[in-house]
Amino acid sequence: MSKEHVNHIDIAAFADERVNLKQDDAKTLRKQARNLRNKLESHIGEHPDFALKKIMLSGSLAKGTALKSTSDIDMALYVSVDDAPGVDTLANWLAEKLVELYPQMNSGQIRPQRYSVCISFSGSGLDIDIVPILYAGDEMWRGDLVSRHDGSTLMTSIPMHLDFIRSRKTKSDRHYAQLIRLVKFWAKRQKAVNSNFRCKSFLVEMIVAHLYDNGRLTINDYPLALKQFFDAIAAGLLNDVITFSDYYLQSAVSELDDLVQVFDPVNPKNNVTADYGHSHLNCLVDASLAAGDAIDSAFYAPTKKETVDYWREIFGNTFRV
Repeated sequence: MSKEHVNHIDIAAFADERVNLKQDDAKTLRKQARNLRNKLESHIGEHPDFALKKIMLSGSLAKGTALKSTSDIDMALYVSVDDAPGVDTLANWLAEKLVELYPQMNSGQIRPQRYSVCISFSGSGLDIDIVPILYAGDEMWRGDLVSRHDGSTLMTSIPMHLDFIRSRKTKSDRHYAQLIRLVKFWAKRQKAVNSNFRCKSFLVEMIVAHLYDNGRLTINDYPLALKQFFDAIAAGLLNDVITFSDYYLQSAVSELDDLVQVFDPVNPKNNVTADYGHSHLNCLVDASLAAGDAIDSAFYAPTKKETVDYWREIFGNTFRV
């Protein structure tokens, strides 16, 4: 095996240029989220009985795995379950509450969606997508997340999810988060060319965590770690039930008949791949097999041009060294 033409440093340089959200851009997004959090905390201090209890940055920006294409901000808003109306009217009710924080905004800047709310800031031009979590006072901030797609609820905890990924990131310097971003970049390209391809960001995080926890990733060698990731899926990783023991015992995991079973590390009843069918699994396995083969071919390619061409099968034509 040779990495004469493309090695770890080359992949890291490509990631810095093409994959990762730039540090200054991340700071801008986080600053806007922090301003909203501070605004709410100040209002709660003055109105302790206010129905909105806490707002937290969530998603890839909070986890440090955001891609360069990230432009919006995802936040989770904890709402007192005793004060909240039914799910069907929750978004409009939330928008009215948020107007209390920003009375200077016009109606077009605080827009209720079907089950969520979007705030547009005219000064920065940024949007914050706010998804409600119905909260009953749990000290670990567990609550029922309201799906922005269909209004269904699912127990979750933003702090616990962030601690889950943070505990692994701190053991591997920057490499853990970088590997997740590289795989997410690959998955995004696959989605663009194949409508049947499914590999949500959360699933990427769960697979990387599982392989890392079991010593199956050479995390500080990106070419090798990527090959290990793809080879694991191609070899049938998703035929096994994947769980985590950070917050619950194995005995708490629901027994299901779902084809693919990868369980949320915070909620043992939540199979994050519950809706994956045979076509979705086969598509993901085939794409992973092709990616692993491309990397293997890159390792043995005799020329730099051929090596780069193989890596472009993974990352697209913008890849260069």
